Amino acid sequence: MTINILFIFLLTIGASFIQRTVGFGFGIFIMTMLPYLMPSYGEATTLSGLLALTTSAVIAWKMRRVAEWRKLVLILATFTLVSALCICWLKRIDDRVLREILGVVLVLIGIYFAWMSRRIKIPTSWPYQIGAGTLSGFLGGFFGMQGPPAVLYFISASKDKEHYMALAQTYFLCGNILMTGVRAWNGFLTPAVGRGYLYGLGGAAIGTSLGAFVFRHIPNRIFRYIVYAYICLAGVIIFVTSVS
Repeated sequence: MTINILFIFLLTIGASFIQRTVGFGFGIFIMTMLPYLMPSYGEATTLSGLLALTTSAVIAWKMRRVAEWRKLVLILATFTLVSALCICWLKRIDDRVLREILGVVLVLIGIYFAWMSRRIKIPTSWPYQIGAGTLSGFLGGFFGMQGPPAVLYFISASKDKEHYMALAQTYFLCGNILMTGVRAWNGFLTPAVGRGYLYGLGGAAIGTSLGAFVFRHIPNRIFRYIVYAYICLAGVIIFVTSVS
């Protein structure tokens, strides 16, 4: 149990640092190990969502004045519907099967972004918002990592890194609040999740503070490429963890 506490704490530092630096990646990072530290897969996604919610809440509050809600409403509504349906299906799928599906999904995401990230240009029109919200809802509901599809939309819709960060964190905050409610309704918000959340809070504070320092020193002109580079790195992490 002590080892699990330490791992949750350290994983939360890393995940919060990544989230604050590039605007996403909390779930991608922490879900590489969290399912093996929690009693069930559903509880792992619930803990990941709660810790990500806390990290995003701090960032979204600080950047609330530059958040553009008109760019959020449609993608968030689509995400809410799709993720809720996926979470409700979690009870009907065996944990072992979910881990196998997760491995396949993560490999496909990693390969796609590793090869296509430099060529991706996502328009901000409503069909692309619905498409990004649908993919994000699927990945968020089943695997607790709704970031990549939404991030590609937000970075295309934002004029600088501050507007991008405000959009992304407001989206993740609202999305994780909604998903936590659905997960609680489905029985995944357990005492084990509560204990894990308390263990991770200190890690979230440390990781967010370190990430904020790095974010302030990243020039706007290269920020987009750093985000894409992390997507590619996530693909490598995903591939290694899925085949090990």
